[in-house]
Amino acid sequence: MRLSVPALLVTIVPDFAHAAALDGTALQWPWALPFIGILLTIAAGPLLFPHLWHRHYGKIAFVWGSLAIVPIAALFDVPTARAAFAHALFGEYLSFMVLLFTLYVVAGGILVTGDLRGTPPVNAAILAFGTLIASVVGTTGAAMILIRPLIRANANRQHNAHVIVFFIILVANVGGALSPLGDPPLFVGFLRGVEFFWPAQHLWLETAILATTILVLFVLVDVWFQRRDRRVTLIGESPLPPARLQVQGNTNFLLLAIIIATILTASQWKSGVTYDIFGTKVELQEFLRDGALIAIAILSLMLTPNEHREINGFSWEPIREVAILFAGIFACIVPVLAILQAGKAGAFGWLPQLIDDGVVPKEVAYFWLTGLMSALLDNAPTYLVFFELAGGDARQLMGPLAPTLAAISMGAVYMGALTYIGNAPNLMVYAIAQERGIRMPSFVGYLFWATLIMLPGLLLLTFFFLAP
Repeated sequence: MRLSVPALLVTIVPDFAHAAALDGTALQWPWALPFIGILLTIAAGPLLFPHLWHRHYGKIAFVWGSLAIVPIAALFDVPTARAAFAHALFGEYLSFMVLLFTLYVVAGGILVTGDLRGTPPVNAAILAFGTLIASVVGTTGAAMILIRPLIRANANRQHNAHVIVFFIILVANVGGALSPLGDPPLFVGFLRGVEFFWPAQHLWLETAILATTILVLFVLVDVWFQRRDRRVTLIGESPLPPARLQVQGNTNFLLLAIIIATILTASQWKSGVTYDIFGTKVELQEFLRDGALIAIAILSLMLTPNEHREINGFSWEPIREVAILFAGIFACIVPVLAILQAGKAGAFGWLPQLIDDGVVPKEVAYFWLTGLMSALLDNAPTYLVFFELAGGDARQLMGPLAPTLAAISMGAVYMGALTYIGNAPNLMVYAIAQERGIRMPSFVGYLFWATLIMLPGLLLLTFFFLAP
């Protein structure tokens, strides 16, 4: 059964039902400038003009979004622009943002305390645990749960910035490769039809190899830095007591299980009821899923003692910033996706030839191009761009084109760790570490060290899993 928007809406805007789809063949490359502009602004703003950025990032995002949508209305027509924006809003953005919001709230209610010491075994255990849970609670959730205990454990170390760098790589990125809950790019794929368990079934071995390679390297580096540390942490003159760890807010673990159950149920249930919102088809189960996720977030706020979030340093600003900036990103990507959907007839018709030139294996090209663009821009919209470039058909990409989808997924998730702007949690962790007095590398410095750390594992995956 198909239900349309109420007749009153049709009366108010009678032409929306006749809106033509945005024709990508009629768009030239300058239509991508707002998308490039907003991503470069997000990259440069917090680092080059932080005071101005934090006061006005909402206005900046609105301007870039308007530069993408308003010209569509002016040069085509208002119904076409409205339909394109509605598809970005209801077809992609809202569900994406609801999940991030819910995971952020629920993870923020989990409090980890203790008197851990930042020794190489303890640090490695925290990184390994964070990597394991990142696909369940999300990279943002895992990072927010563990970053403060990790900083406290290493507070007396003379050299501790490297611990945070490895934490960003493993916990805030690589660990999220096995489920749509783990990393935003995979949830974008889930919204496009990729099955929930597909990443776990197809990426577990590559993720385990890369994570293990990086973790072994971390232990070697941490042992070396520990030997260089001149500061020795003592408690009086007596031996240090056994490390204790306490986890509070356990209700939120139950809520995390309910989140997973809700998403799985919605993905399996076909209600047969579809709502048409300015030409975008939204199914009933999608509305119910998003409503249930919001209800879970509210339950977490009600059932978790306020002091847990206060000790965690929980605030609404990070998720508010992510919501506003991604609203601008999803608006700016509208003409880019239209051009990509035009294929070789569009302004980016050279991209398929670049990816499959008959010299470099296609999967290798998808992996590295998706990854490098994810590092320099942002991994969620980059995943969407290459998903569309590979055909945009989830069934084909999970079937005969499964190696291509695996390459895109790995590139977006793994190499989002190469810069502070590659994935949303990266900047959050950077800001928290800076606030706690840790001298983090600059943007270029972090890029250098992250590349050095990840390159052996990435080359290993390229030669043994992607190259024919």
